[in-house]
Amino acid sequence: MATLFLNHPTFSPTTPSSKIPTSLNPTNPLLLFSKSSNFSYNKSIKCSLSQTRPEYIPNKIPDPNYVRIFDTTLRDGEQSPGATMTSKEKLDVARQLSKLGVDIIEAGFPASSNDDLEAVKIIAKEVGNAIDDDGHVPVICGLARCNKADIDAAWEAVKYAKRPRIHTFIATSEIHLKYKLRKSREEVIAIAKEMVGYAGSLGCNDVEFSPEDAGRSDREYLYEVLEAVIKAGETTLNIPDTVGYTLPTEFGKLIADIKLNTPGIDNVIISTHCQNDLGLSTANTIAGAYAGARQLEVTINGIGERAGNASLEEVVMAIRCRGKELLGGLHTGVNTRHIVMASKMVAEFTGSTKA
Repeated sequence: MATLFLNHPTFSPTTPSSKIPTSLNPTNPLLLFSKSSNFSYNKSIKCSLSQTRPEYIPNKIPDPNYVRIFDTTLRDGEQSPGATMTSKEKLDVARQLSKLGVDIIEAGFPASSNDDLEAVKIIAKEVGNAIDDDGHVPVICGLARCNKADIDAAWEAVKYAKRPRIHTFIATSEIHLKYKLRKSREEVIAIAKEMVGYAGSLGCNDVEFSPEDAGRSDREYLYEVLEAVIKAGETTLNIPDTVGYTLPTEFGKLIADIKLNTPGIDNVIISTHCQNDLGLSTANTIAGAYAGARQLEVTINGIGERAGNASLEEVVMAIRCRGKELLGGLHTGVNTRHIVMASKMVAEFTGSTKA
């Protein structure tokens, strides 16, 4: 069987040791095949069938090979120039995302405007309570900066959903600390810890935290921040490559190192959020999943700020078609028959030409 791995001597894949090649070919820094494999390059690609979606528990997944799909089309995707949608269009997209079977819908940034707050609230009430025939209902998530006003607005919008989530963030890279936040490392840790705890105190038992610009953050400091928010009660740690700067080898190692060095990491879900500035968002996302991330943040058609985000259709189909043979059995709950309709709908509503 062909084997996927990342060419880094300290990379820690999650696949069984029997599937890890004994030698590395340094000529290819991305995805390699074992020459000893009996994989036939001429045979047609066969995509694996969807598997059962495990019970939703905020901070753990009963099936270790299941990957949650977090769609942020309605939040990060809408930051694409000219991609603004009406409240009705957002609701229609949210309904399609639910039909698609995504696990989490980041419905917006409620503190950004009253219109966005109301749109997220409607989605939480209607889509966030519509249980399908298989018993699935998506988590409805609202984004918030690490301050009480933002978190209050997010909770006001998402609290009507059966499964509400608050996603809060603060920057951790030196360049952001110095020029954007103008705060010390210690101040940022204190803020992150306090605000994650505050989100939980409102009654939200599903809190996601993102250290903005994690890909360029000092590694030891990043571990400190993540340990602090884990202790404060967050359930998902999202690791963003905010400016799309890392290569797959780097991003895979970042996820592996976080798994290895962050106290309490086994009690939360690791997520990825990869931007596409260097055209590597999908590759980085798959590298992160292979290294142990079990939530992947994506958008329909890959739309988003600047060069965009990791594309849902690319990430999901890569896992669907290659997850069993090359990614240690990874799978998602996405019903791929609904991808085309979702793509066309988002393209029409946003004016995107990617569909």
